[in-house]
Amino acid sequence: MVGAVTNGTGNDDRLGKSDWIDQGLRTLASGGAGALKVGPMAEKLKVSRGSFYWHFADIAAFKAALLQSWQERMTDQVIRDVAGKDGPDRLKFLLQRGFAAKSRLDRAIRTWATEDKGVAALVAAVDAERIAYIAKLLVAAGVARKRALARATFLYWAYLGQAIVMDPRHAAIPAPALDDIGALFET
Repeated sequence: MVGAVTNGTGNDDRLGKSDWIDQGLRTLASGGAGALKVGPMAEKLKVSRGSFYWHFADIAAFKAALLQSWQERMTDQVIRDVAGKDGPDRLKFLLQRGFAAKSRLDRAIRTWATEDKGVAALVAAVDAERIAYIAKLLVAAGVARKRALARATFLYWAYLGQAIVMDPRHAAIPAPALDDIGALFET
């Protein structure tokens, strides 16, 4: 049965497109863009390669779906989650969420972007969207518009830099300290 997996109960369930995307994101995070090979991913999912082609025309379509999913999960969903918080707490929530997140996937996407102009263009657009949103939160917190973009950019640089800190003693900051740092950018 193409795309069928056993769920452990003896019943067969169709492997969905989202299962392939989830596996692709895990593969990308752990092995980089070069590891996005249909055969090994099918083995991990315990399905035939035909399952992949049931959902995607080719590897390029799959990679495009991965990038779209990354943007949705790591930017669009985060913005929706932050928007659901009370006004004064939005920046604090964003800082705590952003700096607590594991960034292996983001690092893998950014590494991929150094090798692929299309990926680089998408990452640049995501960066611009994220920075603009941070600036919007800063303006809402009382920062003058003319200062908000530079502060948002600086905060975003800190977020990106955290991903490459190798010493675990300096790879995280406690939530109260993040709140304190966030307050520095709101004045």
